[in-house]
Amino acid sequence: MCNPRATLKLKDLFEELISKDQVHEVPSAYLEIEKRLWASGFSFIAGVDEVGRGPLAGPVVASACILPKNVSFPSIKDSKTLTEVERKKIYDELTKSSHVFWSISCIGHQLVDQLNILRATLLAMKEAVEKLSRLPDFVLIDGRDTPPLHMPHQAIIKGDLQSQSIAAASIIAKVTRDAMMDEYHEKFPQYGFLEHKGYGTKAHLAALEKYGASPIHRQSFGPVKRLTKKEELSLFL
Repeated sequence: MCNPRATLKLKDLFEELISKDQVHEVPSAYLEIEKRLWASGFSFIAGVDEVGRGPLAGPVVASACILPKNVSFPSIKDSKTLTEVERKKIYDELTKSSHVFWSISCIGHQLVDQLNILRATLLAMKEAVEKLSRLPDFVLIDGRDTPPLHMPHQAIIKGDLQSQSIAAASIIAKVTRDAMMDEYHEKFPQYGFLEHKGYGTKAHLAALEKYGASPIHRQSFGPVKRLTKKEELSLFL
């Protein structure tokens, strides 16, 4: 259980660090949150992030990552600001290091439809933390919502711009999901997953209209749901 005094101190810590002025902090400040937590006695701090909440097809993927204490990775940034080549290079560095603990959880499109995307995302995050070979003392989570965890944790809006641990998790999740969508492209090339990774681009929506939904499309998502209803209504015309 978390010590009440420690919880109060951590609340003050985050109120100080997680402010509107720091949302766009430069990468050199990526370790400020982790440094404060290390100084408070937490040794293994995990960053958690997800990729794939918005796409119309494919899984939502979450990653948890624990970086070595007091070690900076200058090349790590928010995955969305990196090129594909840069992301893959950093992904290899992280996943091949014996000093980095990391894990992945993938929630498929069918479970996304059953649970809804928020619950599926939180489940992926929870599973990613639980899959770590070394459980963390503290978990930093990107976004507003947190999954049910049994250790101290904190959600950070735009955390991938403020925490190196979250940014590392973001890169691992992004590279993993992109690779999965590239494989789906081989099975369903007509949808162009190689280019848009399942997001609702004009080209993707046009392909949906032309070919209908594929087996990996999320039936609960607006454009796919409307298309399915349209196809069902046409059966009665």
